[in-house]
Amino acid sequence: MSLHIALYQPDIPGNTGAILRLAACLGITVDLIEPAGFDLSDRSLKRAGMDYIAKAVLTRHPSWEAFCEWREAENRRLILFTTKGAASYCNVAYKQNDVLLFGRESAGVPEHVHEQADQRVTIPMQGEARSLNLAMSAAMGAGEALRQLGAMG
Repeated sequence: MSLHIALYQPDIPGNTGAILRLAACLGITVDLIEPAGFDLSDRSLKRAGMDYIAKAVLTRHPSWEAFCEWREAENRRLILFTTKGAASYCNVAYKQNDVLLFGRESAGVPEHVHEQADQRVTIPMQGEARSLNLAMSAAMGAGEALRQLGAMG
């Protein structure tokens, strides 16, 4: 099994493209939970992902419910990155089959998604900061998980 990054109804094609590029370079699968706020053929998505999009492993899930069915069948733990998390993302013992879930840039995830997460974590920031860019957050989370799993060289 392998580490996954899941994107809940992403809004900004450039962020999704950057995450697909990150995933292609690091050997991580991306799960896109639809609907997305843009067409997946968007030029911004392709510009940010460059030629790496063709190398990325992307699974599209038509709904949150379909994603949950897949996750249950695969027996994967769901780690939600959220500004409402109690624990730092660095204080999680990551596992090979984890799914790192990131919410919409505009609204995060709804409460029912929070409730279904196995763990909710946050990236600590300075007091006046609201949130980090989605692609940067995904890179930080994936980097820490891969470091712990011994996959960073």
